[in-house]
Amino acid sequence: MRRLRRHALRQSLFAPVSLTAAIAKLGFVQADPIRAPARAQDLILRHRVHDYRVGDLERQYADLDVDEDLLYAYGFLSRPVGRWLHPRPAVSLTALEQRVYATVRDRGPLHPAELEPQFGSRRVVNAWGGFSKATTHALERLHQRGLLRVAGRKNGIRIYEARPASDACPTAERWRQIILAVVKILSPVSLRCLRQALTPIRRLLPPAEPITVLVRSLVLSGTLRQETVAGVVYLMDDCDSDGIDVTPVVRLLAPFDPVVWDRVRFEQFWGWAYRFEAYTPVAKRVRGYYALPLLWADQVIGWANSAIVGGQLDIQLGFVRSRPRSRQFRIELERELARFETFLNLPAGI
Repeated sequence: MRRLRRHALRQSLFAPVSLTAAIAKLGFVQADPIRAPARAQDLILRHRVHDYRVGDLERQYADLDVDEDLLYAYGFLSRPVGRWLHPRPAVSLTALEQRVYATVRDRGPLHPAELEPQFGSRRVVNAWGGFSKATTHALERLHQRGLLRVAGRKNGIRIYEARPASDACPTAERWRQIILAVVKILSPVSLRCLRQALTPIRRLLPPAEPITVLVRSLVLSGTLRQETVAGVVYLMDDCDSDGIDVTPVVRLLAPFDPVVWDRVRFEQFWGWAYRFEAYTPVAKRVRGYYALPLLWADQVIGWANSAIVGGQLDIQLGFVRSRPRSRQFRIELERELARFETFLNLPAGI
């Protein structure tokens, strides 16, 4: 168990590199719109990119070899990984979608508001039960179907352009590469979690064979390793973590960080259940609205809820058992909070 736990940390929390190199190394960075006090993509990248500041990914997006797309969740994909997701199977388009697609294809990158003079501002029910403009809804569906890509953002709003045509390769090879990409970022990942993680893309790109068959072939070929711990089957790429020491530092992780994403693995590795509670009624929350798992060396010992109050970072800590009393923990916690303030472009705490 300890070896696999250290494998997970060693695999994911590599020494900070450039933003370009970090995205290439990860392959995928999950996105989330909640800012508490920063979005998930920024919270994930700050541990892996040297001198990363909140919003750097969005500011530099147009110059990066990256696309916004869906893998096991919505996020930012390196192009070498993203290319396996396209082209997607052809589907019929509504009359509005056909007209919107033709407009974007002919005119180039477009802000959704630029379509209103031509198409009006009629509203429709969106996937969350609320209302969106029909043109915005059409753009989102065209993006999901692989016909458009996100060229950038303006004040957080996606700017769309037509996706260049791409050549298809055999479905089995595409799925082989998709599985390897997901296992790499979540390694070691439980087989059950992997099947669940692949559900979103299976709806867009149905595999030719069952996932378990594809996984078995990767294991038999030696491309992936498989280990069973307390009845849970874990898959991982080839990384030997025997004897590796984990640096004794404190890290505040995002709720969707690869280290904590597999909740089955989290509970087995660290002995307690972590849940994302932003959409849980207040009275039923245990950890908090946007609790950040608190990693100390190779143990997740608690959580933190953070907010910016009066221009200063306010951190409320919780511990599964008790707060470590060692001087080293206190020093490393202070260093992590200082790093967090710098990441948020806040003045140093007093």
